[in-house]
Amino acid sequence: MSLTLAEARARAAVLTGVSYDLDLDLTDPGRGTYGCTALVGVTTAEPATFLELKDGQDLSVTLDGEPVEHAYDGRRITLAGLPVGVPLTLRVDVRVPYVSDGDGMHLMTDAADGETYASAYLSLDVAQRVFPCFDQVDLKGPLTLAVTADPRWTVIANGRVLSSPQERAAGRWRFATTPPVCPSLFVVCAGPWHSVTWEHAGLPFGWHARASLAADLDRDAPELMATTNACFDHYAELFDEPYAFDSYDQLFGPGHNWGAMETPGCVTYRDEYLPRGRTSDVARAGRATTIAHEMAHMWFGNLVTMRWWEDTWLNESFADYMGYRVAADGAGFADTLVGHEGRRKPGAYTADERRSSHPVAPLPEDVPDVDAAFANFDAISYSKGNSLLRQLVTWLGDEDFLAGVNAHLTTHRFGNATLDDLVGALDDASPRDVRAWAEAWLRTTGFDTLRVIRGEDDVPVLERVGSRPHRVSVVALDGPAIVGRAMVDVDDEPVRLSDWAGLAVVPNAGGESFARLALDPLSAAVVAEHLSALEDPLLRTVLWAHAFDRVHTRDLGVVGYVDLVRRHLPAETNAALVGGVVGRTLGPVLALRTPAEHAGTVRATVAGACAVGLLGSPAEGVGLALTQGLAATSSDPALLEGWLTTGATEAGLTLDPALRWSVVARLAELGQLDEAAIEAERVADGTFAGDLGAARALAARPTAEAKAQAWARMTEPDVGNRVFEACADGLWSTEEPSLVRPYVDAYLAEAPGIAGRRGQGFSLVVGRAFPSVALTSTQRSALASTLASGSVPTVLARLWNDTLDDLG
Repeated sequence: MSLTLAEARARAAVLTGVSYDLDLDLTDPGRGTYGCTALVGVTTAEPATFLELKDGQDLSVTLDGEPVEHAYDGRRITLAGLPVGVPLTLRVDVRVPYVSDGDGMHLMTDAADGETYASAYLSLDVAQRVFPCFDQVDLKGPLTLAVTADPRWTVIANGRVLSSPQERAAGRWRFATTPPVCPSLFVVCAGPWHSVTWEHAGLPFGWHARASLAADLDRDAPELMATTNACFDHYAELFDEPYAFDSYDQLFGPGHNWGAMETPGCVTYRDEYLPRGRTSDVARAGRATTIAHEMAHMWFGNLVTMRWWEDTWLNESFADYMGYRVAADGAGFADTLVGHEGRRKPGAYTADERRSSHPVAPLPEDVPDVDAAFANFDAISYSKGNSLLRQLVTWLGDEDFLAGVNAHLTTHRFGNATLDDLVGALDDASPRDVRAWAEAWLRTTGFDTLRVIRGEDDVPVLERVGSRPHRVSVVALDGPAIVGRAMVDVDDEPVRLSDWAGLAVVPNAGGESFARLALDPLSAAVVAEHLSALEDPLLRTVLWAHAFDRVHTRDLGVVGYVDLVRRHLPAETNAALVGGVVGRTLGPVLALRTPAEHAGTVRATVAGACAVGLLGSPAEGVGLALTQGLAATSSDPALLEGWLTTGATEAGLTLDPALRWSVVARLAELGQLDEAAIEAERVADGTFAGDLGAARALAARPTAEAKAQAWARMTEPDVGNRVFEACADGLWSTEEPSLVRPYVDAYLAEAPGIAGRRGQGFSLVVGRAFPSVALTSTQRSALASTLASGSVPTVLARLWNDTLDDLG
């Protein structure tokens, strides 16, 4: 059982003065465990309390050298007989297991050079998998760390390094004590990292990656440094409170379950953010938004922390909003909102119509424990929350918004805060009724519809179906030309656009609000005819997202949608939008709305559209996006084999490792590459990414033996999270759904047990690996019955229920 709200409230009421002084021994990873000595400072008003620690071995707890009365069940150290009202320093000595699932001290050996890396990835209540602690967000305290490691290793953590060069050469690392932080913000990363360091704003900065990725880090280092500096300086302009920590390292780490984690002093990222060979413009922009997102957390989450998980939005919605904003305004990455509107926001609309939908800011009692909180790290808290904040800034004005935010940060620095605290600060800074806005938007589920109607005079009229205030831009179209643009408030009364009689109109043209669109027939016809010719890429993105939504609601059939792809994808000039359309089509449209017998037609249409687009000699970024789409869908083995042989496409685009493995996987799926050929590619690659590429390709082969082997590997007791993902990607990849139907049954039967054994993070991996093939009616019934039994762990049950809703 995870920590409950009641337990957290009760413990926080009696504990004060929390601090941690940790000493970790990482010198012998081959043992499977590492040594941890924790000095836990605390003052308690009651003689009994508990620390969390997962699966510790050889545990001892002492106070002033004497054993402390305690019981340990593998998850909690229950303490009794403690002195009351005086500062205590409890000493806990224990050995803690390394993990392979990204939740805890993740251990990885790099296939490229045999080097080993130990990285502590935390989130929510994962700190207890690394050291004994009071694992809740409102028990913050300073943290001091020392590490003993292989003398060849570099160790990076929350604080600035204090140990001398001589100490470090002997494998001993000491770090400065942090300001008060909650346990989930602890980080330590140890290994032979390749590093690029510099000083900025009087602080040490650094980027770090595995030694085998040194060339890729050096390639991108100038941009990574410039982006970091620009975002840091822009936040210094926006926020009154200075950055609160003593260093700013960033590290690409193997095995990360999240995209990144905002641990202060050392932000960690999935090392997929450092591509081998080539970093596309789309990847660069996406990475910049993530850098800005994690940096925003230094204020929202780290400086000021939520009190309990009902206010996840105070962390994630703000960071998501600021990430897109600061990457554009501070670091100069234009059109970042195309990524949000085209790739992420459509999923938030879908999520907000499921049974699992929740307010962006739920009530505390609606998040009864940490497992429930984990399930709320979803499209509602991120993408919808981001969208609502964008609407708030549009409605409120930037000056008042920042004034309220700065007052909030200053009032609660190094402490914990709630929704009411922030809304109160914003309300004080603005003449508008922010409290009413928050009740209408943040405390409710669902979304409104902005509808275009027109009367006999042919004047377009905007009306709201719903109850929330909207301030949005509206454009008027004469064919593909934008001939008018205005910002309007849409509330109870319809809005007549008298100057635009006879013209097509699109509300929410800049994506300022979170609302479904319903266009009148004239506007819909103009959009369908001229979509790819519209000059504004953000407007095109909003309209593609409208098409995605119409397919989701079955207002637009797959045939009609695929016709839009056929006509407009080849002419699209924004690479991020190309990738978004291809991804959405091959994802939800194919998996959830396309009958199995028509799946081949959808793939063929995407392949044809990408091929036609490439004939037009597009810009490099668009050409890469179209090539990636063609590589994933082409049924022309000769074309793909030619790319592998020459290492480039006919247009001269070099196959970077990721693109090459995509081609290999598609050829394997088509039955054109056998095990020996895939193994030759793996050996030639020689990296961990190559191992994963080979695992995916082997699983993609259209044979019963290949599918059986993939499933067997996925169900190994200690399979790593990345290997599970790669095998699942290949397993469900097939031109013949009947080949994998037995493994759909096996997945539904065995996944709950896997998730139950491996915990929250791996449950997320398992849930995201849901079969991407059409389920039979029997399988849908089995899914529903299993969920109804109550035997599915919380995190997996949430993902499965969401899938069941989407299938409906």
